Amino acid sequence: MKKYPLTPEDRAFIKKAVARYQANLDIFIALGQALFTVITQSSSLAEHMHSVKFRAKDPKHLAIKLKRKIEERSREKWGINEENLFQKVNDLVGLRILHLHTSQIEKIDLALRSCLAGEKYKKVEGPTAKTWDLDYKNYFQSIGIRTEESPRQYTSVHYVFSARNDLKLTFEIQVRTLAEELWGEVDHQINYPEKHKAVACKEQIAVLARVTSSCTRLVDSLVRSKNEYDEGSKRRKLRRKKSRSGNKNS
Repeated sequence: MKKYPLTPEDRAFIKKAVARYQANLDIFIALGQALFTVITQSSSLAEHMHSVKFRAKDPKHLAIKLKRKIEERSREKWGINEENLFQKVNDLVGLRILHLHTSQIEKIDLALRSCLAGEKYKKVEGPTAKTWDLDYKNYFQSIGIRTEESPRQYTSVHYVFSARNDLKLTFEIQVRTLAEELWGEVDHQINYPEKHKAVACKEQIAVLARVTSSCTRLVDSLVRSKNEYDEGSKRRKLRRKKSRSGNKNS
């Protein structure tokens, strides 16, 4: 990949951008706390999700991200400046909604959008399912969620919303299974804010991604098996009840 060398102007921009973010960090933290409250108090979301996490980006990590992004496509091609910083960088505040099995995402998607629209947060992007698995790609597309290739071999649904304040900042929400969260936490420890150079780590994190996907598939299968058995049990009970009622009337 071609790298664009940082100019003195780029370095000055990164320094000013990080300083501006630090000066407004309390606002980002307050936004994260407000969103956490809104989501955790939503009864329509509660029955489908396992837990919620939020964080504000470490200023040092913002500096590293800006440097990497500018090297990838130059500041001019990226179109970033001091005025649109908080719109272009969507993950300065991030929330993560965790759930147990894949089929829950359909109801989570509807409940999440309804919940945030009710609080006047505007959807900017998404939902977009980042996945490398063809079966999950087909599933997400079947319920109207756009998909995007995930070279890092993880599966997660992403949204970007805008907040109601003078800074016009945006924030990101990710929705993923507990199994995928395990992979994400391990990958974060090893490859964030910069990718680890050890070949063994690269190979093992790729293996973990496949194991994680297998765990999600197994949980999905367990849930389907339970639901099918429960439905069959209800039908059998209903037939027995009708049979007893028929015997009494004869």
